[in-house]
This record gives sequence, structure tokens and C-alpha cells, in this order.
Amino acid sequence: MIGLGWFLASLAALIALAYHRAALIIWTISFALLLILATKFNGLTAGVTLGWIAFLAVFLPLNISMWRRRFISQPLFNFYRKVMPKMSRTEREAITAGTVTWEADLFRGNPDWQKLLSFPRPKLTEEEQAFIDGPVETLCRMINDWDITHNRADLPPAMWEFLKKEGFFGLIIPKQYGGKQFSAFAHSQILVKISGRSITVSSTVAVPNSLGPAELLLHYGTEEQKEYYLPRLARGEEMPCFALTSPEAGSDAGAMSDHGIVCYEEQQGKRVLGIRLNWDKRYITLAPVATVIGLAFKLYDPDHLLGDKEDIGITCALIPRNTPGVTIGRRHFPLNTPFQNGPIQGKNVFIPMDWIIGGAAQAGKGWRMLMECLAAGRAITLPASTVGGAKVLSYATGAYSRIRKQFNIPIGRFEGIEEPLARIGAYTYLMDAARTLAAGAVDMGEKPSVASAIVKYHVTELGRTIACDGMDIHGGKGICLGPKNYIGRGYESSPIAITVEGANILTRNMIIFGQGAIRCHPYVLAELEAAQLTDNKAALAAFDKAVIRHMAFGISNVIRSLVLGLTGSYIVHAPKGKLKRYFQQATRFASAFALITDVSMLSLGSNLKRKESISARLGDILSYLYLLSSTLKQYHDQGENNDDLPVVHFISQYCLFNIQERFDEIIKNFPNRWMAALLRLFIFPLGKHFSKPKDRLNHKIAGLLMAPTETRQRIAAGAFLSPVKENVLADIQDALIKTIAAEPIEKLIKTAKQDEAVHGYTLFEQAQSALERKIITVEQFDIFMQAEEARKKVIAVDDFLTEDLARNILSESYQSLYAQSDGTNG
Repeated sequence: MIGLGWFLASLAALIALAYHRAALIIWTISFALLLILATKFNGLTAGVTLGWIAFLAVFLPLNISMWRRRFISQPLFNFYRKVMPKMSRTEREAITAGTVTWEADLFRGNPDWQKLLSFPRPKLTEEEQAFIDGPVETLCRMINDWDITHNRADLPPAMWEFLKKEGFFGLIIPKQYGGKQFSAFAHSQILVKISGRSITVSSTVAVPNSLGPAELLLHYGTEEQKEYYLPRLARGEEMPCFALTSPEAGSDAGAMSDHGIVCYEEQQGKRVLGIRLNWDKRYITLAPVATVIGLAFKLYDPDHLLGDKEDIGITCALIPRNTPGVTIGRRHFPLNTPFQNGPIQGKNVFIPMDWIIGGAAQAGKGWRMLMECLAAGRAITLPASTVGGAKVLSYATGAYSRIRKQFNIPIGRFEGIEEPLARIGAYTYLMDAARTLAAGAVDMGEKPSVASAIVKYHVTELGRTIACDGMDIHGGKGICLGPKNYIGRGYESSPIAITVEGANILTRNMIIFGQGAIRCHPYVLAELEAAQLTDNKAALAAFDKAVIRHMAFGISNVIRSLVLGLTGSYIVHAPKGKLKRYFQQATRFASAFALITDVSMLSLGSNLKRKESISARLGDILSYLYLLSSTLKQYHDQGENNDDLPVVHFISQYCLFNIQERFDEIIKNFPNRWMAALLRLFIFPLGKHFSKPKDRLNHKIAGLLMAPTETRQRIAAGAFLSPVKENVLADIQDALIKTIAAEPIEKLIKTAKQDEAVHGYTLFEQAQSALERKIITVEQFDIFMQAEEARKKVIAVDDFLTEDLARNILSESYQSLYAQSDGTNG
């Protein structure tokens, strides 16, 4: 019995050490103490003797670096170099670009939730709030999206001038150059408000403040380039675009054929060192109106005028539109959302070397520059633009579901409508939380490459989902385009966000986990860098340091996954409150994710790069952990309002269920079936038990959106909701309030009709009859009629004469889409 007791005590101690990720020296000392005590009280039994043999053969050599490196690290190092996946130069630069934030804590399997909750909540300064309340509000009142998208295919001239005058194109430019120098969160909030009114306008504002000349100049430009261009960009005197995508090189930007050759040319009697460029680009936003072109191209130096290398690499340069050989093509027409977009060509264009962004010293560094800037910009532009549309959609659709009636009841009372309506509200909250956390990280000085990919992918995908849900709920109201249709253009344009700044298929299958596994894992990047060192002694020393810690990390993940699975994660220390169980369950799955990541990389090696479906699902797990984290933080930062709990419960259950299912899909498709069986044992020792959000949550969330609740207002916060004539949302809100006020009166009328106390074929006739018979008062009749008038105004759709539609489609403005650009705003 004593021997069994010692065995169980030893096992418990070892499990505790592994669970708490004890260092190797702590393991060694603890194991030695256990053996000493066991020897003293039990003597040298067979079990104790085996323990001493294990200590002398394993633990002691592990602590002697010379022995460890020779017998453990060296063989592992040789094997690692053989199986290490080969990466192109662009892949290496993309992977190492940017920084990691909270997603790295999740990747390590033991997130510190207090650390997350202590991150400062993003806030606007007084100046930023004044800009949103002033110029942004004025801009939103100016917008007539039907006129922009259907009649003009462009912004009105007065709006272009307003954007330039008020500094909308200089939001990220420092004040010393005449810009606003706003925070990333302010930039995001501005786009949220505008995009709810018009994607065309928000795209026009977003691009000069996103990945492009201004941002590249800020980080990498020479002082001369900054002094010349940044003030002109801030004032709107220069309109920028950035040309990256080619007909043959979309997601695979490294395959671009656009190239430049270093050479000399005579200019104004002087021999100038420069670049002879040829390129063909397309899908370039603002190209038709651009005055300065940011260009990415491959640079070659066959005559070695710059140095020994011939293939210099991807380079970025700034080229004025009027440079000889530059051609701006005719406009593209992206899904009835006619922001300025088109192709650019260059034939035998000569530029001086100092037109390279950052000068000749930055030649060949363009891809890293782009990836580092994209790491931040991808967290702002598309997430904010998508969230802006989602906020309007949730605000409007909830009201419409109360206003629109079928079978004599509001359509929102049907469970078939409650389900998509709940998704709209919950996903909007989730999307907003994710983009807020990512924007906050940027303002903390980070360039969150992995987090920005997560947020861009999931926010735009969720946006597409709820765009379809909104269309399903609105029915005919949604499909008939016209000035009264407030969701049609958003529905049409949803694939645009899916496609740009890294196509979502590529982002999910290759970037999120492919980059995350290397950047976020505590030891993989160190091992990878060690394997690339040319000094074998230094390489082995660096690899030894990382791999021993990695081995302990792996053992810990096995134990933590099993223990947390068996205990239901109740032993996890987590913030107290009504959401404590979600923090605990997220920790459990983070530990399991750390385990399955190590197993996948060890088992599949370089093949993991080609196993895109497994990589995508691993990325999904990391993503849903990040999305769940951002939701829990958003709820905390907003004061933990109990009214919002149904929404937060829905999102948390949605994320946990999807995490569980992705684990299950990986295990079912894991190539090594023995390993798959072990993974299932350690990750789901008691089986799966997470489910989708239940119907009662759908009912509660739908109810919150179908009334003027604080939760509905918080979800829509930041959108343009001002009660002005130009805003259809004001009409919807007015109709909602009047409909709710009239519902008791309508119930009286219908009850009287059932009792045959009133007569009439229509509800209006029945209301008149109820008034005549004094079943309702004059005041009640007026309330009822006002509600009916407001309701009919909201559910109305536009109609046109055939010749009017034809005239618009063939109008001079629309023909400008296909006409050769002449440098104007058309």
C-alpha cells in the first residue's frame, strides 16, 4: 500500500509539473527529491530502482549541455534540416513581417485572461470625436448612394472637393506634413460610419489611408520624398493608387512579370542612373483618378550597376501619372459599386533611382515593406467597412422584422426569421469586437500580421453571411433596387471585401495557420532560424536551446489537454463572473490546439504545407479562439451589461462549437490513424459535448433587435443613425416606435373583429368602424394611422418607367466607365 501511495503521489507530482509547464531544472530537482524520499521510506524496490535508472539515463544527461547536444539535439537537428519545408524569398518575408499580439498567447496554450482584459480599451480623442461629429457627419448627410451608384458611377464633384478640403485623404499622415495623424481606431470608426451609407464613398476614403504611397512613405520614404509628397497627399492635391496585382499574378504576387532593369539614360544632358520599367496591372483602386502611382515590380541588375546581385527582388517606387510611357486604362466596374478602379500599364518607362520608396537603399525590400504595412492596414480598412454595413443591417433588419407583417403578425415572431435575425445581431457584435481588438493592437504599436489576417477573413465572411440573411428577411424589399433599398448595394458588394487584400480562400488555407504556426509558436521560429545559420556550432547551440524547451512544451500540452478534458476545465483559473465558463473552456481548447499543432508539424513535416484542408482547420481553431477572446473583452470593456448576455452567450457557444467541430474534422482526416486515435483520446477524453446556440437564444436576440433596446443601440453604435431626411434609417426607427405604440390598439381592433363588434374588409376599414363604435378613441385612431403610414413608407419599393431605366443604364455618366480615362474624376 505504501508503494502504491508513493507511486500515486509521484504521478500526481509529475502531472502537476507538466500541467504548470515546469522548467527542466525543476523537473530534475523534483524527480530527485521524490526518489530520495522513496528510497528512504521504501528502500531500493524494483520501482524505485527503475526510477533511479531513468534519472541517471534521462534527466541527468538532459541537464548536461554537452551530452544533450551530442545524443539528442544533434540527431534532431539533422532530421529537422531534412524535413524543414522549403520557402521562397517572398514566403519568408511574409511570414516574418509584422508582430504578434494576443493570438500568440492563445497559440501557447495557456492564455492569461487578465492580460487580455487589461489591454486599454480603444478610445477617440476629443479631436477625433469632433471630426466624426463634424465633417464625417456632414459627409454622411451629403451622400445619395443611389445617385452615386446608378446615375453618376462616381462621387459628385462637390463631394470630391469636400473630401479634399476636410482632410479625409490625410487621416494617417502626421500633422507636421498637414495630415490629421489620427489613431487606427479613429480611422476605423470613420470608415464604419461612412460605409454604412456608401461603400463607394468609404472605398474612396479608405484607399489613400490604407496600404499605399502615404503609409509606405511614412515608414520607409526618404526625408525628401516625405517632404514633397505627404503634404500634397494630405491636401488631396495628389491622388494616390498602389499597383500590385497583375493579370498573371494575383494571390501569388511573387509571380508578377512586371519588371525593371537598372540602367543609365541621358536626361537633360546628364547621364542618370535609373530603372527601365514595363508593367501591366489591373484591379487598381483609384487608378482612373490617380496622379501618383505606387508600383511594385521585380528589379534586375544584369550589368551589376548596384552591386553583385542580378536579381534584386520586389521593389516599390512612386511614379507620377504624366511620366512618358504610363497608360491609365479604362475603368473596371466592381459589382455595381463604382469606386474608381481600373488597369495601369507602363511601357519602357524610365525612372530615376531616387523614385524608389526609400531610395536605392530600399531596392529589393518592397515585399517586406508591403507585408509589414498590410499587417496593420488589413486590420482596419476591410473589417471597418464590413462592420459599418453590418451595423446598419442589424439596426434596420430588426426594425423591419417588427414592422413587416404576414399572417397578421410581425415576421420577426416566426422562428424561421428569428434564426437569421439572431445571426445578424450576434455576428455584428462579434465582427465589431474583433475589429476593435485588432485596431487597438495597432494603436499599441503592433503590426498584428496574424490577427489582421484572422479579422479580415472572418469579418468579411460573416459579413457575406449576414448580407444573405438580411436579403432573405427583406424578400422583395431587398431585391428591388432603388433609392428606398438600403441593403441591396451592400449585398452586391459583399464579395469585394472577400476578394481584396488577400483572397479569403488563400488567407484561410495558407496564411492564418501557415504564418501563425511560425510567428506565434514559442519555439518554432527560433528552431527555423537556427536551422538557417551557416555556423554549425552556433546553429546547434541555438537549436538545442529551443528544441529542449519545445519538447517540455509538447509534454506539457499532452498532460494539460488530458487533464482539462477530464475535469471539464473547471480547474482553470479564470476571471469571475457570468462568463467564467467560457474563459475556462477557451483555455482548454487553447491547450488542445497547442498539442495538435505540435503533433501536426511533427507528423506531417513539410507535407503540412500541402495539406491545406488540415492547415485551414488549424487556422480556424486559432481564429475562433481569437474571436471568442475579442467578444469577451468587448463585453468587459462595455461595462458587462446584462442585457447583452444573450448575444455574448450566442457568440461564445458558436465559437466553442466551431472549435470542437474543427478538431473533430482534423482528427477524422489526419493521415496517421494511430496518431488520430491518440489525439481524440487526449482532446476529447469524455467525448464531444458543445452544441450550436439553442433556439431560445435566437428568440431573445431577435427580441432585442426588434425593439429600441440599449443592446440594439450598442450593436449599431458608430453607424450614421441621425434622424435627418437623407437617412432612411431614421424612417425605419420612426416606423418602429410608432408600430410598437400602435400594437395594443391594433390588438383591440382585431379582437373586436373576431367578436364581430366591428366590420370592414381591410384593417383600415375595421379601425374606422372601431372608432365609430367607440371601441377606440380618436387619439388611438390617430396613433394607429400614423403607424400605418410610417409602416407603408418603410415597406415600399421603388418602381421606374422602362425608358427611365434604359436612360440611366445608357447615360453619359455610365458610359464613362467604359470610356478611355482622361484624368478627370470620371
